[in-house]
Amino acid sequence: MNAPPASHTQAGTPSERPRSPAFRLNVEQASYAYSASARSAPTFSLGATTFHAREGELVAILGPNASGKSTLLRLISGALHPLSGRVELDGIEISRLDVRTRAQRIAMVQQESPMVYPATAGDFVLQGRHPYGGALRLATEEDIAIARSALEQVDAEHLTGRRMDLISGGEKQRVILARALAQQPRLLLLDEPTLHLDIGAQLELLERLRQLAEANRYAVVVVTHELSLAAEYADQVLLMQAGRCLRAGTPAEVYQRELLEQVFEAPLDVEPGPAGRPRVSLRPRAARRSEGPR
Repeated sequence: MNAPPASHTQAGTPSERPRSPAFRLNVEQASYAYSASARSAPTFSLGATTFHAREGELVAILGPNASGKSTLLRLISGALHPLSGRVELDGIEISRLDVRTRAQRIAMVQQESPMVYPATAGDFVLQGRHPYGGALRLATEEDIAIARSALEQVDAEHLTGRRMDLISGGEKQRVILARALAQQPRLLLLDEPTLHLDIGAQLELLERLRQLAEANRYAVVVVTHELSLAAEYADQVLLMQAGRCLRAGTPAEVYQRELLEQVFEAPLDVEPGPAGRPRVSLRPRAARRSEGPR
């Protein structure tokens, strides 16, 4: 990625955005069903789900496998149309946005980002600018400046010339996030972004997402299995099980021991942390024996 003259363009700077309604993201009684055919019974259904996210907020969607987390994320992204209800971004139904506008306003970080060819990190991040031009359009100086800014925001500018297949998992995740930032979105969606990261990289990623949400006025929605990380960094939590949202609210409102044990089928302890946020741990084996049957 060739360096253009110095520029102060920032990826997703607040000055470039009009003020939004009270909720950046509004999910109102949205549901969905997968069926093998139009005449067959649904193979999986997502029940009516409601939650809202303001700009600068981070929402975590929690639940075991096959609970509906990724289906809900795809509804929010616009990849699926709700069977009932609606999903709105800044007061506009996402299903009514054309593909290009949706790509400019919503950035999605998937669990896996396969490399079609061994691109450098700089060229990979530039892919985030595709919604702003034609498929064969060459990158402008503004595109390059925005991509560079995105890399700087995730402390990955030193990786610009490195090949994506030759960097570590944590470094790759930062570059993938930078590509999403280069889209200058209003809504940032991440599907299990900590899946292959060690604990240090997980903490760094969630801390960075919090900072980016506040600095750039994104609404951030993260699908995760990490109960402790969600409790520490999320403003709101949605707890999913078998296609239903069992509870939505602050971590303190959602993290009830009996409810979490029911959903995750594991003996857990939930205690308040020093900042009032709940802390979750697996109950020690000795403590389980001493409690006896419940």
